[in-house]
Amino acid sequence: MSILRSNTWVIIAFIISLLSFSPAGAQGLKDAVGKYCLIGAAVNQWQSDGQVPEADAVLSRHFNCATAENCMKPETLAPAEGIFDFRVADKFVKYCEQQGLKVIGHCLVWHSQAPDWWFTNGYTASPASKEVLKERIIKHIKTVVGHYKGQVHGWDVVNEAIMDDGSFRKSPYYNLLGEEFIEIAFRAAHEADPDAELYYNDYSMAGAAKREAVCRLVKSLKDKGLRIDGVGMQSHNGLDYPNLDEYEKSMDAFAACGVKVMITELDINVLPNPQGFGGADISQNFELQQKYNPFAEGLPTAKQKELDDRWKALFKLYYKHRAQISRITLWGVSDGGSWLNGWPIKGRTNYPLLFDRQYKAKPVVDQIIKLYQ
Repeated sequence: MSILRSNTWVIIAFIISLLSFSPAGAQGLKDAVGKYCLIGAAVNQWQSDGQVPEADAVLSRHFNCATAENCMKPETLAPAEGIFDFRVADKFVKYCEQQGLKVIGHCLVWHSQAPDWWFTNGYTASPASKEVLKERIIKHIKTVVGHYKGQVHGWDVVNEAIMDDGSFRKSPYYNLLGEEFIEIAFRAAHEADPDAELYYNDYSMAGAAKREAVCRLVKSLKDKGLRIDGVGMQSHNGLDYPNLDEYEKSMDAFAACGVKVMITELDINVLPNPQGFGGADISQNFELQQKYNPFAEGLPTAKQKELDDRWKALFKLYYKHRAQISRITLWGVSDGGSWLNGWPIKGRTNYPLLFDRQYKAKPVVDQIIKLYQ
């Protein structure tokens, strides 16, 4: 009897030792990268509605935060003046809670995907007054942030307000309020939820002019006593852009401003770009031509290696700056759901994420995990 009991404990000890051994292939990104920062993905409505169990499995294993891809944007939450529709966004927040994911709210103020009524005088075509727009911004932010108080880890308060040349975008917000609209937004967000982190988020952040302009913005907000916790570097990257030296300079510059550095909207476009394409302005739209969709049947081996090498180069850089980077967010869960299949040319087949169209991890995922180990 004692021998049997002894053997049983030996077997149990052996099983425990096996379970405690965690080779890279048995770990998820959140087990390795997540030791240093949040690692997440943008989640679409079908996924947060629970219609894609394959996405559930990937999110549960690999990520510890999620960003609302579309359901928290102003045109979705505020379809008409005085009306707020939280149904889809509430499902997203509940989904994150069930999956154990911190919620990143995206976004409160953006020139695109904003409801048209924000900028008009009632139902007429004449523009709203400065006072009316200011009141609408404050009401929207306080209502939305207040609705999710204590449930959202951080908010992209203002999105894409600066042009690549460092000037302010001449959006309806800027045309009516000047750069004050940014101060109004950050102040209202903090008042609505003092515990939520607040971010500025933008693309083409490796450019020197934009880098300097964002640093000036951060300093200006801080000098006015306003809270800004982080800068999101939208990383809609390609195989040969951005220049990684300039990209790294931006990480250092933003960290030197005293804010957290976040790699947001991360993906890699492997397709050739049409002439005149640049940045991440969603208004760009080009005609589909076969030369711009060369990999409809799959990536050739050489192109896949090029893509893998680019992923490794990026994550080596992120690992190097792990003390500065507080979050890395992929812009989508799997290749099939990526916006890059439809932008800037509709109907293409792209391969921009770490999980394929069947939600299977690509081999480079294990290599990223090993890097962080």
